[in-house]
Amino acid sequence: MLLDHTALADSLKGYASPRAKITRMIRSGEVIQLRRGLFLEGSEKDYSLKGIAAVLYGPSYISFEYALSLYGLIPERAGAVTSATYGKNKDKVFRTPVGDFYYRYLPAAVFPYCVLRETEKGQSYLIASPEKALCDSLYKTRGADSQGRLEALLFGEWRMDEKALATLDREAVSFLAPLYRRMPCALFAEWMKKEAGRA
Repeated sequence: MLLDHTALADSLKGYASPRAKITRMIRSGEVIQLRRGLFLEGSEKDYSLKGIAAVLYGPSYISFEYALSLYGLIPERAGAVTSATYGKNKDKVFRTPVGDFYYRYLPAAVFPYCVLRETEKGQSYLIASPEKALCDSLYKTRGADSQGRLEALLFGEWRMDEKALATLDREAVSFLAPLYRRMPCALFAEWMKKEAGRA
């Protein structure tokens, strides 16, 4: 169970110094400090990393390589939970005892679209659709400024399956791509249109 500092301190009102008790609880492993003011019960084993990501830093939603891996679009299993945020202009990393969490900023204009609400182990979180996770990833990529370089990135570096990519929702990509105002996203929308023509 996740606890904020207020809830934890309230449960320790009977102690002369709740703050000192919290410090002792962290040292003993009774609670795990995820960041300043946010804790996980030390006995809790059935927690959701996606749910933790949602409350660790926000507003945010799961995206980038973690989402691409979940959707089977990239072969690698993501080692850290990656999320999108906005309004920060600075990427953020939280290294916690339960795992690493990366937050990358995006333009506010793209943030609310194609995001799904899910629940895991009783904890709610938001996650990008496959199309959104890929567009988010392309937005943060440099150098894919031609169709050739884009394809080298997608199928060479990221080792994506061309047939799997072709099944993505073309209308969603066409809607999203212009919002990012970045060449790789526009080129991917063009690639999807070509795939539609081949089908």
